[in-house]
Amino acid sequence: MSQLIYDVTVPTLVRALNNLAGVLDKARSHAESEKIDPSALLTMRLYPDMFPLTRQVQIATDNAKGCVARLAQQDAPKYEDNESSFADLRARLEKTVGYIKSIEARSFDGAGDRPVALKFPQRTLNFKSGWEYLLGFALPNVYFHCTTAYDILRHGGVKLGKGDFLGAVG
Repeated sequence: MSQLIYDVTVPTLVRALNNLAGVLDKARSHAESEKIDPSALLTMRLYPDMFPLTRQVQIATDNAKGCVARLAQQDAPKYEDNESSFADLRARLEKTVGYIKSIEARSFDGAGDRPVALKFPQRTLNFKSGWEYLLGFALPNVYFHCTTAYDILRHGGVKLGKGDFLGAVG
């Protein structure tokens, strides 16, 4: 069973982050070809009370590395959240994918059945099992922030389609 949760977690997160990197590459190219200041896209948000593009990418990577670390009972690497360019965001995605791929499958032994507690300053979220945490919280959060980053860029005029979000299928 531990191999199964690893097989669901690691490839899914790697794919989502690699696809997000491809979306960012298209955004960088769009800014160059249209002579748009990249910061216009990097600081763009869908609504004033939402986070901008850079923060969406930071949160997606934080959720991905945190998920793997919690399931493998390890400490996630800490990042400074100081990215200010497409290259910086791309490097953050690559660093996160590298970390995720570095975790061995055996580190997930028992993860599906273990409870997961996620502590925040004001409260703690308790999940009965790693599966409940993964499927009901971690993956939806990563996809939410990847989707929001995609939507910000699409709204900003970057020519993106579903294939960019999904990546190669089949």
